Amino acid sequence: MKDFHTLEDFNFKDKTVLLRVDINCPLDRETLKIINDARIRRIIPTVRELMGKRAKVVILAHQSRKGKWDFTSLEQHAERLSKNLNYPVEYVDDVMGDKAMKAIRDLQPGSVILLGNVRELDSETAKLDMFGHAEGELVKALVPVIDYYVCDAFGAAHRSQCSLVGFPIKVPSASGRLMAKEISALKAIFDEPRRPSVFILGGAKFGDASEMIDHVLGTGMADTVMLVGLAGNAFLYARGTNLGERSLNVLKEELTDENLQAARDTMRRYGQRILLPSDVAIERDGERLSILVGDLPVDEPAIDIGDATIEKFTKVIMSSRTSFMSGPAGMYEKDGFGVGTKALMEAMIDSKGQSVIGGGHTVGAADTFDLTDRFSYVSTGGGALETFLLGQPLPVIDALKYSFNKYRFDDI
Repeated sequence: MKDFHTLEDFNFKDKTVLLRVDINCPLDRETLKIINDARIRRIIPTVRELMGKRAKVVILAHQSRKGKWDFTSLEQHAERLSKNLNYPVEYVDDVMGDKAMKAIRDLQPGSVILLGNVRELDSETAKLDMFGHAEGELVKALVPVIDYYVCDAFGAAHRSQCSLVGFPIKVPSASGRLMAKEISALKAIFDEPRRPSVFILGGAKFGDASEMIDHVLGTGMADTVMLVGLAGNAFLYARGTNLGERSLNVLKEELTDENLQAARDTMRRYGQRILLPSDVAIERDGERLSILVGDLPVDEPAIDIGDATIEKFTKVIMSSRTSFMSGPAGMYEKDGFGVGTKALMEAMIDSKGQSVIGGGHTVGAADTFDLTDRFSYVSTGGGALETFLLGQPLPVIDALKYSFNKYRFDDI
């Protein structure tokens, strides 16, 4: 049964549509240039459809958040969007001021503009629910100049932020094609996974790993969890493994007593169903070197899983019928240290079972290795995907459901 509007429900011709997307891209730390534009490419079908329906499309998006090194303008995102659409997308370096208002009013049917980084506004990230955000300055400023709101930002669907949940309270709203596809596909894949099912959790996040593991193993969603990347290193440390000073420095912000105790409790609860690396790869004299986890040197951090771990994990994956990966196994961007991530991804594909990856950096790695199109499904979500898999509510979906019930009987 349908519980939120989709694009076929409204007549967008000559109407102004505010389209919220998630095009938060991985950037090069030195140049701040986009490394991978997978998230931009995934929203193209929705943008093209709205253009084809002769809508005036106003895109709202974010890149990182204040205080982070990759918090930048969206000018280069507009350039990438233009290239992928094969149509010029005007970048407006303003969110709700006079410049933005003029650009919105001047829009012609079938045209597209991209407004500035919405997280320039402190009110965007205020701790409020959908009803509180609906009274925010951004909603009050833009509602008078728009007719519809469309959300295609599944990657941010776990966040209760103004541009994501405020508008559906005030105007007829719908999910974009990517959002609807994500929800449908993920339900189909994870409600009844084929057995055995293995989850590979990596990347830089550690704080939420214990809760995720407890849920997917406790509910039977997964039979085995593999931990790689910084999450794997953190669990090794929680187990008592000496990681070396450089490896610990990378993790220090998340190595709280609470997180470490949660990791120990999780490992005690599930035992051998949680697989950790037995060796890791370091860089020595410009070369990749696999070394046992207990022998890590002080000044050489672990930046990939090692060869023995790759062999062991690959065998487990190859025998699975459902495999899911969120987070790369190491610094795949660095020459010679994408080996672990690539090997695990190839095993997922070669297993011939259902293979799913999710999260910006994971998808970026798959693109780097030219593997993206070979998975059963590729999700744009990171935190949203994890929230979905934990069975927790997604604020954006809740807001769209509210809008569906509020506007479903109107002549729209």
